[in-house]
Amino acid sequence: MSEVLAGQASADMRAQANRAAALAYLQHYARKDIAAIEAMLAEDVSLRDWQIAVQGKAAALAETRKNFASAGGIAIEVLNLIADANSVAAELKIRVDLVDAADPVELFVIDVISFNPQGQIHSIRAYLGRGEALS
Repeated sequence: MSEVLAGQASADMRAQANRAAALAYLQHYARKDIAAIEAMLAEDVSLRDWQIAVQGKAAALAETRKNFASAGGIAIEVLNLIADANSVAAELKIRVDLVDAADPVELFVIDVISFNPQGQIHSIRAYLGRGEALS
């Protein structure tokens, strides 16, 4: 029985660590802090969203740099967050002030961020959603 409790406590601690890491990643992203993001990524990280899919740290950083170059500013609001010992799912409202557009873009996104045993980001999968339900 104590082994089960110890295992659950360990899983809970990993979930808390993953939650904190995901929130830190989102803060770094909103600040366009590429160096901080680079430090969080595993060498074999995969990045996939509704437009691209890349494998490897260099490719993921290149895509992130492209996003940052097109954005004058980024604001990320976490609407909901669920974490376990391996990953985090975050429901996000993202506002992007584009460099070449007068009006900001508002995106509703689900990010699923998975972590390797060393606590590095192993994969980021982003799914585009929608805002409030239409009447």
